[in-house]
Amino acid sequence: MRNRIKLFSILLLVSAVLGIHNYTTAAVKDLDPVQTINRLNNIKNQSTTPAPAKTPQTAAKTPTKTVAATAPKNTSKNYVSVSPLQIVQQPKFYLGKNVKFKAKFDKFSTIGLDYKPAFRSSEKFISLLIQRPDVTGNDIPLSELKIFVDRENAEKNIDLNAGDEIELSGYVFSIALGDPWMSVDDFKVLKTTPAKVIK
Repeated sequence: MRNRIKLFSILLLVSAVLGIHNYTTAAVKDLDPVQTINRLNNIKNQSTTPAPAKTPQTAAKTPTKTVAATAPKNTSKNYVSVSPLQIVQQPKFYLGKNVKFKAKFDKFSTIGLDYKPAFRSSEKFISLLIQRPDVTGNDIPLSELKIFVDRENAEKNIDLNAGDEIELSGYVFSIALGDPWMSVDDFKVLKTTPAKVIK
């Protein structure tokens, strides 16, 4: 008699455990996590349709993609106002920075073009030399600062004369050979001077 009671108790306990397990599994299967999140955030009427289950054939055909979170792009750049001599004296400090300065135009050139460690194609760019601001009386170019302007922008300013005042905004992209190399984003002519007549 005792054995029957024990056996009956064990069977009752097992059936109770199985019943609870099946109930909770069914309840969890019916839950939609997106609807639960929407409900928690008080978002109403957001219907979701579950994605179709992948068969082994479709799973093999469709590669999985990993999506990296990217910060929103800021289209406006902040430029640090600086003297061109400061950039030449501290090229490592200004590497990777957006800089802006006023200078006197010297000439367009081909210096530094197609140099592989700091490549700027001669088909798309032209070099621009500015005058040394620390020398007066003579027009000496500040050749340590390699400045590159896209050809379209340079052609708009083809009439510049040596000594014309300009403002350049750009990015120091390399310090190859220990010199700063800069790409121009914006090119403004502030003041023009008459061309010097060589006698």
